[in-house]
Amino acid sequence: MGVLTGLDVLQKEDFSLLRGKSIGVLCHQATINSRYQHLIDLLLPLHKRGDLQITAVYGPQHGLWGHTQDNMIEWEGYRDERTGLMIYSLYGKHRKPTPEMLRNVELMVVDMQDVGARYYTFIWTLALTMEACQEEGIPVMVLDRPNPIGGKHFEGTLLNPEYASFVGLHPIAQRHGFTMGEIAHYFRNTFYNSVDLQVIRMEGWKREFHFPETGLPWAMPSPNIPVYDTALVYPGMCLLEATNLSEGRGTTRPFEIFGAPWLDGWKLAESLNQLQLPGVYFRPIQFMPTFHKHANQICEGCFIHVTDRETFRPVRTTLALLQEVIRQQPEKFQWKNPPYEYEFEKLPIEILLGNGWLHRWIEELRPLSEIEERLREEETQYEKIRKEHLLYQ
Repeated sequence: MGVLTGLDVLQKEDFSLLRGKSIGVLCHQATINSRYQHLIDLLLPLHKRGDLQITAVYGPQHGLWGHTQDNMIEWEGYRDERTGLMIYSLYGKHRKPTPEMLRNVELMVVDMQDVGARYYTFIWTLALTMEACQEEGIPVMVLDRPNPIGGKHFEGTLLNPEYASFVGLHPIAQRHGFTMGEIAHYFRNTFYNSVDLQVIRMEGWKREFHFPETGLPWAMPSPNIPVYDTALVYPGMCLLEATNLSEGRGTTRPFEIFGAPWLDGWKLAESLNQLQLPGVYFRPIQFMPTFHKHANQICEGCFIHVTDRETFRPVRTTLALLQEVIRQQPEKFQWKNPPYEYEFEKLPIEILLGNGWLHRWIEELRPLSEIEERLREEETQYEKIRKEHLLYQ
């Protein structure tokens, strides 16, 4: 028997914890059970019979059904024709639910598939929703889901609060190693102490499980995380969003594919493979993005093949990758200028890294061993924070 998500567990109990309540539902297109059925479609018959009332549905970045690309501002609110439900966007004018959006909500139900990276905004939509519910005295129920890249490993810099943004509101590492329910516990215990939080835990999930071990169906949580393999490289490769390198948007394998028209993919692959970074092989390729950076231009770069997901370290791999690109093309490589994710002052790379020092060390081509030493210091700090909030062995 495979893993049961919080949704599966709630359904197994015939949604008894929701009956008789007026609920808000924060979810997205990947909010499905082990039989591919969406949470809204499971609750709709109960809503129509009056067993519960769905007061409103809230969608995070990319829209409720994952139909918008990165950084596209969505609608404010509409009445859905199919279900008759009121749908609000939490990635538009309002990223935090307003009192008006929460009117008549007795319980907020949250169920979103995260990918395990600090920059992925669904966890921050959760945080702001918890804050809003705390202010309105509304209990929050989180239906837990697996961290698709496992819950054993964590990696990267610890967010400096001076660089807080919607891709990092609170101090966690870039690869955070939490489930959604665990990160909700961290938020409640550390920042939103008076929110009434209940986590519906998974059954059968273990920290070492990557998504393929769960037996659960994969649904794209956002347009550019098409498969589990994408999530595995994303905690590092998302940093390319802050550069003039294509991170593969506009191709069928974003974040696993990267490059630029001015790169020599074969030379780059050779130098990266000589570094013998653990658990990864770089294969030289050409590609042509259909949209986004370098659209309709032939780019050269690499496809990232993760050969051992236990030893692979996405953040360290991408830092090494950036240094090799700068070493080979110092005149062509550039960091992007603001704005980025509602931030208009700090460099996008600073926002993503959560600090002001690491991009300078990358530019200066500091030895990887020196960067590694600083990372280990920050990871040690993070481990002390993280271990207090874990729900699973």
